Amino acid sequence: MTVKLNSYIGFKDSAKEAVEFYQTIFGGQVYSDTFEKFASSEMPVAEEDKQKIMHAYLKGDNGIELMMADTPTGMSYQDGARITLTLNGDDETTLRGYWDKLAEEGTITMPLGKAPWGDTFGMLTDKFGVHWMIDIGPVQGA
Repeated sequence: MTVKLNSYIGFKDSAKEAVEFYQTIFGGQVYSDTFEKFASSEMPVAEEDKQKIMHAYLKGDNGIELMMADTPTGMSYQDGARITLTLNGDDETTLRGYWDKLAEEGTITMPLGKAPWGDTFGMLTDKFGVHWMIDIGPVQGA
């Protein structure tokens, strides 16, 4: 069972260029998906968002890992709140325990539930204003 903590950087519309830039610095492999790939009746995507990056992951050399995404239309974007901490892994019991504790006195922005990509996923802001995402499923790049 595995649990990892990663940083997640939000961009307005430049995640693709950013991940390519960071790859020139840190090397490694880039994995990314657009919003269009997961568009469905459960997850409608505005036309102007279809080619935006829903999730990009840089598995750089020397253990450096970065995750990032563009901000879709209708979702608030704040320049100063661009970093989110993500807990990813396949240890469901541990990750659900973290979720429950982080949610205490916090604000759930997306309930922990089945995501279009098959994992269990949720987003919240803890009582100190720190943004978190939890993704329960196979660990990327493991």
